[in-house]
This record gives sequence, structure tokens and C-alpha cells, in this order.
Amino acid sequence: MTWIYCAQHLHSFGMTFTMTDSYPNLRESDFIVKDFRFLSGQVLPELRQHFITLGTPQKDAAGEIGNAVLLIHNTSGTSKTWLEPALADELYAPGAPLDAAKHYLIIPDVIGFGQSSKPSDGLRARFPNFRLHDIAVAQHRLVTEGLGVPRVKLIVGLSLGGMLTWLIGGMYPDFAERLVPIASQPGPMSGRNWVQRRISVDAIRHDPGWNNGDYVKQPTQWTISAPISALMTQSVARIQEMAPTREKADALYRQFVERAQKGDANDRLYQIEAVMDYDPAPLLGHIKAPLLAINFADDEINPPQLGVMEQGIARVPGARHVLVPAGPQSQGHYNAMRAVLWKQHLAAFVEE
Repeated sequence: MTWIYCAQHLHSFGMTFTMTDSYPNLRESDFIVKDFRFLSGQVLPELRQHFITLGTPQKDAAGEIGNAVLLIHNTSGTSKTWLEPALADELYAPGAPLDAAKHYLIIPDVIGFGQSSKPSDGLRARFPNFRLHDIAVAQHRLVTEGLGVPRVKLIVGLSLGGMLTWLIGGMYPDFAERLVPIASQPGPMSGRNWVQRRISVDAIRHDPGWNNGDYVKQPTQWTISAPISALMTQSVARIQEMAPTREKADALYRQFVERAQKGDANDRLYQIEAVMDYDPAPLLGHIKAPLLAINFADDEINPPQLGVMEQGIARVPGARHVLVPAGPQSQGHYNAMRAVLWKQHLAAFVEE
């Protein structure tokens, strides 16, 4: 295993990082775990976890870094999603909930995403079949072993990251002081959430060009059904605004297809299947940290009318739930990527 104890030591391990003046002390690097064993029993000789850090680690009286915050991205994003203005400008500015001058922000690429290890690196369908449990273990090791942070002040996760926040809170009860899962549910993957994912899974696996994952040219037939994910995650009102006529709806459909064709089919398949056995319910009673779940009234992926959130929250001592009402510019599930809609709840929770 390659050990990294804090960001300023990265060069000693032959690693490289980039810096920018846009945010204080922004760095980018990789943490390598040798012979990482997945829950399936499969082993990857080198698991690479790419990550960004922002801000400066500050040690407490015990000599431990005490201002670390773990931020976990969504299914359609990477670590750089957290640098987009709709999140970064609202969260990291002076006086904002995650003021980068005060916090040490750790932002990984989840396994299978961005510049972390993924099927398209070369193994294709021979890449280990990772699940969210594996991702949670890997992220915990990145923070504790790689960056030398035994305990983080806060975990905030968006969608996929929200699911991981529930899991990490239950798997490692003493790891985080506070938990904020956003746009996720504390119940098993099921219903329309899984059905819309299963459509994409079967479309890829049945694409003649997929060739059991050993394609040379990217398969494209599966992408004709890819827009179902966008339809399920975006607000129906916003879609209607974008496509008020059949002609504009056809154009929007083509945009969705073209977007899907820019990705790698194996990467997308693995990303979707990673959540197939997600179920934090057995772990909810283990969560110790104060928890604030934030969801959205017009999120059809996590529909509030199912009551899953209320049932789950009741099993977590002291946990709370905020349901953000739909507004004139609501974007359904994508509201998670617009911090202006929920940052006040995060701020109040962090300041308590």
C-alpha cells in the first residue's frame, strides 16, 4: 500500500498535484491501495483513488487534523462536480457553510468514476464488480490511511454520495462527527429508482456492439434508451419548458443520446450496478453521529410519498429530515447540485 499522511507530503511518494488560484490550496492527487479486496472476493492489484483537497488541514490539541470535511459526488458527476459554481460559490466562500479558509475539504472520485480506477482503464468487463460497500471501505481508507485523518468533521453526499453517507455512517460510527445525505433514501434500492437503472443495464448488456464488454469501438445502440435517466431525474416542469413542442422534444432527446454516447459503456454499466444491492437499513441503528437528511419534494427518484425517509430517520437517534418544497425553478433530483436551495439548512446544522 502507498501511504500518504497529508497533502503536503504527496511529492515524497512520486505523486503529482495541480494547484489553482481559484480556491485556497487546491490540490489534486492519487492514493494507491495495493491488492484491494472487494466484497465479491475479487482483488485489484492496484486500486487508484483520485482526489482533490481544498483548504488547509489544521491540527487540534491532540495533534490530529480536526477540520476535515468529506464531500462525495453524485452518479453523473466526479470530484470536479464539487468545484462547479452552483456548489462551490455557495459553499466555500468566506462565511459560507464550508468556508474553504476554515475547512479542509476532501473530495474523491468514487471508484469507477473520473480518474479513479475503472473498467475503461483496460480491464473492461474483467474489472472487479464493485458495490457501494467497496466504495465506502475505499473512501474510509483514503481519508484515514491516505491522508492521516482519523475522524472527519462532516460528510456531505449528493445522490450516490448521499447513499454512501448513510452507509459510511453505519459502517464506521466513530468516523464522522456529522452526516448530511442529500437526495437519497435510507432504504433498499427498489421501485422506479431501480427500474430506470435496470433499463440502462439491460440495454448495455443486450447491445450487439457490447460484446460481453470486449468491444473496440464504443457500442451505441444502448444509448437510445439512455434518456430515461434524464426524464426520471429532471423536473417534469423543466423538461416541458425545454421541449414545449414535438420538434423541440425530438431535439432534446437527441441531446440526451449524444451525451450518453460520449461516455464508456462498461464504465456506465459498472456505475449503475454498483448500487444494485444498496440497503443501509440494517446499519441505521449503528449510526451515532447527528444526521440531517435533505430531500426535495419534486424528486421522482426519491419520492417523498413512499415514506421511506420517515421510517429510516426514526431508527437513527437524533436524526432530522428537511424536505425542500418545489419552487418555480426546481429541477427535481438535480436540485442537489444547486446549493442555494439547501445551504441554509446545512449552515444551521453545522453551526449548532
